[in-house]
Amino acid sequence: MSNTIPLSFLDLAPVPEGKTIAEGIAQTVETAQQAEEVGFNRYWMAEHHNMPGIASAATSVLLSHIGSQTKRIRIGAGGVMLPNHAPLVIAEQFGTLQALYGDRIDLGLGRAPGTDGATFQALRRQMKDAERFPQDVQELMYFLGDGTDNSPVQAFPGAKSNVPIWILGSSLFGATLAAHLGLPYVFASHFAPQMLNQAITTYREQFQPSANLDKPYVMVAANLLLADDDATAHYHFTSAQQSFVRLRRGETGQMPKPTHDMDRIWSPAEKMMVDNALSISFIGSVETVKPKLAEFLAKYEPDELIVTANVYDQAARLRSLELTPELNLFTLQRDMTLA
Repeated sequence: MSNTIPLSFLDLAPVPEGKTIAEGIAQTVETAQQAEEVGFNRYWMAEHHNMPGIASAATSVLLSHIGSQTKRIRIGAGGVMLPNHAPLVIAEQFGTLQALYGDRIDLGLGRAPGTDGATFQALRRQMKDAERFPQDVQELMYFLGDGTDNSPVQAFPGAKSNVPIWILGSSLFGATLAAHLGLPYVFASHFAPQMLNQAITTYREQFQPSANLDKPYVMVAANLLLADDDATAHYHFTSAQQSFVRLRRGETGQMPKPTHDMDRIWSPAEKMMVDNALSISFIGSVETVKPKLAEFLAKYEPDELIVTANVYDQAARLRSLELTPELNLFTLQRDMTLA
């Protein structure tokens, strides 16, 4: 791998406890602007439903707002959960974004519903819809491509926009599909790290060059929270840990405030579960994180890293972004047009 790689940011538009959704979105805009200022490559948002602590359910709508409040950073979905939608609708939405913001737009696609079964039904979908994911991806690629001139159904906007499509996954299914279609692949190691090595190996070994991509391109995800000292970073990261505990308990709520005593909140079994799920996390000062992150990058050799910092304290998120250049591990894009 090269000495440095591009760095991107994944956001869930967290709504902190005591804040309104409008206030959470305002903080999200501030985060996107800080990411752009620092030199991040992409700013992606993820689709989730029925979660009061996440404001990115209407992903394309919020991305349009982010696009209007930034100038050059790539913006996109990481991802749209395609089983929730008709491919034509997503082609129209992201074709509209491309018309508004040009070549800044990315479209990452996931197979999971991004919600619970009851909400999935409220979306007028069925669990079997996920079985059509490969076909739906290809249908979406068709609508966004150049070959629909004689089709009775076309995406307006969308046709000929050729918005770049990525496949997201946490198993071998997405890796195999991305390889077969010759698309870039993103592994969700920030919350489901178990099959990271196997999935990216499978993708690289099975990759078939396409009109979209001539060689494999892997982006891996991690939790990254930098602070001026280790204790401060770990304190703020307890917000993410509490959110994971609540999720596994089936509890709802906004992004919780950090705590100095997680042991009063989780059981030993829950701690083990969270530690396992969030094992790809780099939390601490620049001096603490840099060698650990460098070792991780050397081991997996990703083409790009996408990080998230889903915490309560907005100042802590912004400070983490501000400190990122001090890692000296990434190709940060400043005062240039992003490719």
